[in-house]
Amino acid sequence: MRISIDRGLCEGNAVCEALAPLTFDLDENDQARVLAEALRPDGEVSEDHRALVERAVDGCPRLAISVTDQP
Repeated sequence: MRISIDRGLCEGNAVCEALAPLTFDLDENDQARVLAEALRPDGEVSEDHRALVERAVDGCPRLAISVTDQP
């Protein structure tokens, strides 16, 4: 699973951080980012994080987060 964050849409509401704190936080500009610790070496998020990431995607008030499954 790969996560994309549309920085043009992100308002820094931190809903993603609240729902998936081991995956997201806000950067110095109050924009959502994926924590490096949540990523595998191939850049994908571990399956262990899937359920919380999906909650964060659904909970984002600006729909700024999306996920794709890589083959």
